[in-house]
Amino acid sequence: MSPIVKLLAQRVALSLLLLLLISVVIFAGTIVLPGDVAQSILGQSATPEALANLREELGVNDPPVERYFAWLFGAMQGDLGTALTSGQDIAEALSSRFWNTLFLAFWAAVVAVPLAIFLGLLAVRFKDRWPDKLISAVTLASISIPEFLIGYVLMYFIAVQLRWAPSVAMINDSMNLFEKLNAIALPVAVLTLVVLAHMMRMTRAAILNVMQSAYIETAELKGLNAFQVIYRHAFPNAIAPIVNVVMLNLAYLVVGVVVIEVVFVYPGMGQYLVDHVSKRDVPVVQACGLIFAAVYIGLNMVADIVAILSNPRLRHPK
Repeated sequence: MSPIVKLLAQRVALSLLLLLLISVVIFAGTIVLPGDVAQSILGQSATPEALANLREELGVNDPPVERYFAWLFGAMQGDLGTALTSGQDIAEALSSRFWNTLFLAFWAAVVAVPLAIFLGLLAVRFKDRWPDKLISAVTLASISIPEFLIGYVLMYFIAVQLRWAPSVAMINDSMNLFEKLNAIALPVAVLTLVVLAHMMRMTRAAILNVMQSAYIETAELKGLNAFQVIYRHAFPNAIAPIVNVVMLNLAYLVVGVVVIEVVFVYPGMGQYLVDHVSKRDVPVVQACGLIFAAVYIGLNMVADIVAILSNPRLRHPK
């Protein structure tokens, strides 16, 4: 087996092992959650006999280890169980919401990634001058403010005062693409501000690191202007760390949208998760947690593989 195939196989195996360990954490965490789903379904006036019968019917009295392996083997086969509070198939309920979450994350990435790279290149071009300082200050301020606060501020000024976009990001299958984009304008703006600073600063740092190389000095001696040196020589050689940090932020966009979905009442997985946490519906919480973990680990694994393939020092470790 070649070293690079062995290295990639190790990354995939480690990711699967990590996902297995996280499934244990998710299951154990949902078991110790306070509250009783039977009480939540029947209400405070339920008799002890009715509560006991419902707990037995729902299977919450079975041994935890037996429930864990039944849940894990079911999830591996695509069976995420049924919601305790509604009896709805969880996989069926999550399918449309999962695509809604991916739709929101996709358009946030479409805006955030090119903008972050452009601002990073601009900051390098005007290093230590006012454009560089202004870009750094604005992006750092945006990442320092809680995303729910940014969401409510934008909602007040842009949706309520100026009426440029709807305050509630409701989408459905009957809407065309333009209507959907108009509905998610504010959530996309908030997510862009949240991830912009990290990607911009990593782009700036990676290019500045490459700018110390001898071939950059040679390019400057040939008479190329500063933008040509950065765009033609520094940026292509700094693409590996930039792609890595972009993938990490894409993972955050998919997994970290819970707060934004709740703020804008967006029909995604985050909203579905929060609704069922309040109802103590453990199978739904477990399913959402496992999917979020799988997406996050999967995108991190892709980032690792891209870094390995693009960096000779990682492909041939000593």
